[in-house]
Amino acid sequence: MNTILVVDDNPDILDALDLLLSIHNYKVLSASSVKEALLSVSRQKIDLVIQDMNFSEGTTSGEEGKQLFYEIKSLNPALPIIVITAWSQLETAITLIKSGAADYLPKPWDDQKLLEIIAEHIATKSQPDEHNALIYQSKEMAELIFTATKVAAAQINVLVTGPNGSGKEKLADFIHQKSKRANEPFVKVNMGAIPQDLMEAELFGAEKGAFTGANQARAGRFEAADGGTLFLDEIGNLSLSGQMKLLRVLQTGEFERLGSNVTQKVDVRVISATNANLLIDIKNGAFREDLYYRLNGMELSILPLHKRKGDILPLAQHFLGGDAVITKDAEQFLLQHSWPGNVRELENTCKRALIFAEDGRVTASAFSGLSQSASLSEKEHISAVLEKHDWTIAHAAQELGLSRQTLYRRIEKFKLFKGEQ
Repeated sequence: MNTILVVDDNPDILDALDLLLSIHNYKVLSASSVKEALLSVSRQKIDLVIQDMNFSEGTTSGEEGKQLFYEIKSLNPALPIIVITAWSQLETAITLIKSGAADYLPKPWDDQKLLEIIAEHIATKSQPDEHNALIYQSKEMAELIFTATKVAAAQINVLVTGPNGSGKEKLADFIHQKSKRANEPFVKVNMGAIPQDLMEAELFGAEKGAFTGANQARAGRFEAADGGTLFLDEIGNLSLSGQMKLLRVLQTGEFERLGSNVTQKVDVRVISATNANLLIDIKNGAFREDLYYRLNGMELSILPLHKRKGDILPLAQHFLGGDAVITKDAEQFLLQHSWPGNVRELENTCKRALIFAEDGRVTASAFSGLSQSASLSEKEHISAVLEKHDWTIAHAAQELGLSRQTLYRRIEKFKLFKGEQ
């Protein structure tokens, strides 16, 4: 059952909409002030908002409704908002439509028209949002998602930065789904998982015989993404020769497959991501400055999980499932842990915790060995996990929520050796 929040200071209007929507199988929440409305949006799952433009007696300017609209959008940019307004605020309502309001209706409204608008926007919202769910409650992530929604509407390239496991790919997916290219391909490439000698063929394709093992012609990722979005994860791993070819595609949309003289042209939006500091790589000569500015039409930075603690419990509940009950001691454990592997580590930890949950209750003890290391430093925690898995890197990286390359860098950084514990 979809939930609709109705915001109006007139109790008769609240009652009328409650009756109308309940009859048509919607769950209705009512708020008579801006404060009540914002509390509802921040604390409950709401599928659509219907709001008035004034909430104080004698007020007719519509400024209160305008303020509420923008504050709701900052909390949940994807939430559809229908504005119901008196004739005198129609100009303000039209301004809000341009800023992302789902629709507006003048008072008195037509019941059938209102129901049609609600059905249309709830149906539109349900599919992409379910596929690309972004779970957050922190102010930091709300601001980031608000900006990402604005950026999605533009055609500029985007650079997503942040630590490993923080959700860079999920944010890239969100941007694509909110863009005009949402119905076109979204092609992902993990640059850190492709050998350097095969990377150019992976991106640009290759003709038969172009290199040893090229037994047939193959299209590259740029061809596959034509008309849509190409997500280049770990962009800092691209070789300098690959960077030069990528720069040309971004400038002209043109490239050739390896072993071919035929120039192809594509229309691709590039979203790239990295956990490295590309400005330092530029100073060291490892990354082209001109490519950096082509990729960085807008930079979106995701904070590590321990710096947005408001997201930890909602994410944990999502990973554990809606029916799981997180006990107070488990909440305390989750909030105290440093999460060096960020959201990926939290997800893996929750999946393991479910194995030890009893009657749907997840306690601190369900988090097994990690509960012992909640107060450990990152170095001690990584060392403990490595020893636990007898230094099998793949298994340790999975538990930590890190890629193998990142785990190797952590081992080098902390100067860890087997058997030191």
